Amino acid sequence: MKKNLFIALALLFMQIATNAQKASIFSVDGKAIRGYDVVAFFTNHQPVIGNDSINYQWNDANWLFASKENKAAFIKNPEKYAPQYGGYCAYGTAGNHKAPTQIDTWTILNDKLYFNYNTKVKELWNKKQDSLIERANFYWPTLK
Repeated sequence: MKKNLFIALALLFMQIATNAQKASIFSVDGKAIRGYDVVAFFTNHQPVIGNDSINYQWNDANWLFASKENKAAFIKNPEKYAPQYGGYCAYGTAGNHKAPTQIDTWTILNDKLYFNYNTKVKELWNKKQDSLIERANFYWPTLK
């Protein structure tokens, strides 16, 4: 009985994880990039949580911003500010799969925003960024 319950729960969690990663933009609780203002990574050089009342729908995701100015900048050029690979893990994308990310793993490289699964994965990603970005760029169109 316990074994069947364990198997059923494991299958349920796998289904939830699979469904959560079908979207092209990494979102948690309906908020792109966990509700952080993506423009602020470029302007403030740090994570800044967005305001629920300053939001914009783009690419089937709800993006939050800390200011109306940041929202306007995003609307003007969302591709400039939106993270690469929809905010999914850059290292994971290079391995041909989507993985969730943590905010403290952000990096801006060549004016592009990247995230990773966790800080240990970011350390691995930092060692081979150029080749991993090349691989991730190859896989992303089909993973998206």
